[in-house]
Amino acid sequence: MHKLMVIFHTPTDVPAFENRWSEEFVPQAERMPGLRRVVLSRVMGAPATGVDVHLVHEFIFDDADAVQAAMVSPEGQAAGRALMGFAAPYVTLCFAEHMEEARPLPGPGASA
Repeated sequence: MHKLMVIFHTPTDVPAFENRWSEEFVPQAERMPGLRRVVLSRVMGAPATGVDVHLVHEFIFDDADAVQAAMVSPEGQAAGRALMGFAAPYVTLCFAEHMEEARPLPGPGASA
C-alpha cells in the first residue's frame, strides 16, 4: 500500500484552521478515487522536545499509481486547491510506502 501524508504544522489560529480543514479540505479529500483508508493523528508532543506538528492526515491507497491518479483527479485537484487556500504556510505533503502488521497482546503470565 502507499499513502499521501499531509503534515500540518501548528497554525497561528488553531480554531480557524480546524474549521477550514474540516469544512473545506476533508470533504474534498475523502472523495478522491481509489482511497482505501484515512488515518488522522493529533500530535500531542514529543519525547524530548517540542514538535511543530499539529495534525498528520494520511490517505491510504493500493499503490503509488493510485495515489498519483487520485491527486490528478477532479476531486484531488479540488482538495489541493482547498488545502492551499488556507494551509499553504503550515503544510508538508509527502508520499510513503505503507506497511501495517497487527501484533497480538501477550497472554496472561507472559513476560513483556
